[in-house]
Order: sequence, then structure tokens, then C-alpha cells
Amino acid sequence: MKIAVVGSRGIPNYYGGFEQFAEYLSLGLVKKGHDVTVYNPHFHPYQKSEFKKVTIVHKWCPENLIGAAAHFIYDYLSLRDALQKKFDVILMLGYATSVIAYLCLPINNSVIITNMDGLEWKRDKWSPAVKKLTKWFEKVGVKKSHFLVSDNKGIQDHIDETYNQASTMIPYGAEVCAIPEDNTLINEYQLESFDYYVLVARLEPENNIELILDGYVQSKSNVKFIVIGNHKTAYGKTLQEKYVGTNVEFLGGVYDMNVLNHIRYFSRVYFHGHSVGGTNPSLLEAMASHSYIAAHDNPFNRSVLEEGAFYFKTSLDVEKIINSYQDLAKNRDRKVALNLNKIRSDYSWDTIIGQYEDLFIKAIR
Repeated sequence: MKIAVVGSRGIPNYYGGFEQFAEYLSLGLVKKGHDVTVYNPHFHPYQKSEFKKVTIVHKWCPENLIGAAAHFIYDYLSLRDALQKKFDVILMLGYATSVIAYLCLPINNSVIITNMDGLEWKRDKWSPAVKKLTKWFEKVGVKKSHFLVSDNKGIQDHIDETYNQASTMIPYGAEVCAIPEDNTLINEYQLESFDYYVLVARLEPENNIELILDGYVQSKSNVKFIVIGNHKTAYGKTLQEKYVGTNVEFLGGVYDMNVLNHIRYFSRVYFHGHSVGGTNPSLLEAMASHSYIAAHDNPFNRSVLEEGAFYFKTSLDVEKIINSYQDLAKNRDRKVALNLNKIRSDYSWDTIIGQYEDLFIKAIR
């Protein structure tokens, strides 16, 4: 099959979950003998036309001129090109910025499959007007796609209940990591084994960064708290200013997966605050890296973790988790084992790639 992947910030991954997914999926499909193309924005650091046998097509994305709105243009140009090239299947990652392309382009040369991502219209960073508009974007994405993918049962139920539309539930993937032989990699960040707390996330309000860090500060713990994520955004700078004088340290983005897995593994507790997405890739990676997890209490996280985590809803909950660490640590091995077993049984990349291949074959029949 000729397959195009549209809507990410490109591969190899220098950004986040969708990009990590696009990289693993495209490489896996190529290994199965398919012809795969991934669309990258023109400014992506990787400028070659091929990455490990995946074709790379760069399209203009004026993000430096107009910010996030640039992705409406980028998605339009990418989808137009993909339709002209008559791929068998076009996998669109997300719906929010593809709405103009869906409405303006004749979608009849290829099968369009949209991964619906999370509940974009619930994101705290949006104003009420933008939330209403984003909800309409979701409706357009559902109606214009030939097939839909939900990465979580909660998203699948939402699409069914709201639009009476079926979707195929395929989560993101992960692979169980080997236990690190030593802590050399974390020492480079002045970290000591099991002597810090950590969160890994895009620094955005709906990821409950402040709720978690407020709880940490309230705990008066002397153990440092490490935040990994791009902090050079407006919100990131606000967070840095707020927590000046505390033991919160902002390390910026870490995109070397081996290093990131070491940091997760050697943390006391990995805090996961995502609240509006489906199956979040960074959560699966934390599970796979033997992390001891405390997660925001919502249906998406509970459907993935079940009994494999502690849960919090408020900063007081976070404070209690931190102050009870010595007692909670007694359950570490059991909860970590539950998560590793779940990764092996439900979220291995071989399984996920196979499910996408099956869907693509079904779609073009």
C-alpha cells in the first residue's frame, strides 16, 4: 500500500507524542513492505527526503509568522499534495487544523482515516469562543473522514454518543525498557537515584502542571522536583517565575529516549497530569520504563492504568502522595509489574502497527 501520514510536526521526533507515534508507525509499516510518506513542516531540523526508508515531504508552515494558525495552512498544503499523489490511505493525525483542508479539497482520490486525538475543545488554554469553534472542527473531522481511530475507550465512547459514529479503538504503543545498568546518564543532570520527583509533559494548563507543583511545594519536601518539557513558551516562563526559590527545576525538553527512560526509571514518583487526551504516549512510555506513577484522576488515565497507579485530583492529593512516599514505596514493585504486563499484552508496537495495517487493508477493500 501507498500510505501518507499527515498532521504531525514531522519525523524524526523533536516535539511530542504524535510525532513519536508517526515515527514508530511509519518505520513499522515500511518494515512490513509498505510505501510510506510522512509530511514534515519546512523548518523541521531533519531536511533529507528520506528517513530510514520512509519518504519525507516538507511543506510550508509559517509558524514563525502567525503562530499556531500556521498549521491550518500546513495541513491544507500537505493534504492537497497527498490527494494529488493518490495514496491508497491518508492517515490524518488530529482534526483541529485540518478543517480547512477537509472543507475545501475534493476528498475522493484516497481513503481518509483520522486519528481523533483527544478532546481538543476541553483544553484550558482556549477561550470559550475557541472551544466552541474547536468542537465544530471535531464535528467536521468526524463527518469528512472515511474511517476514524480513537486511541482510548473514552474517546471512542464520546464519538459514538455524540455523533453516532463508529471508530476503531487503537491506542499508542510502547516497548518495555531494559532496567538501566547504572545511573550514569542521570548523573549528567545532577540527579541521584530515587532522590527526585519528575513530570514529563508539554507545559500547558490542561496538563495540570501547576496543580502538581503546588502540591509539591505545599509538601515542603527537600527532595527536588524535575520538570521536563519546553519551558521557553509564555506559559513555561510563567511557571519558572512562579516557582523561583523552590526545589523545582526545569530541565527543558529531553528527546533522547534512552536518557528520558533513565530519568523516569530512577525517579521516586512519575507524575502524570494529562487530563483531556486519550491514551497519552508519555504515559505508556512511563509505564514501560518501570516508573512508579501518580496520575491525574480521569477516565482516560484510569482506563489505561487501572490499579497500576496512585491518583490525584487536587494539590492536596499531590501533597499527601509526596508526604506518604515512604509508605507508598512498599507497593512499588507490584504496581510497576502491573504496568509492565499491560504494556506487553495491550500496547506493544508490533501489536499496534499490526492493528493499523489491518484497518488500512479493510479501508481500501
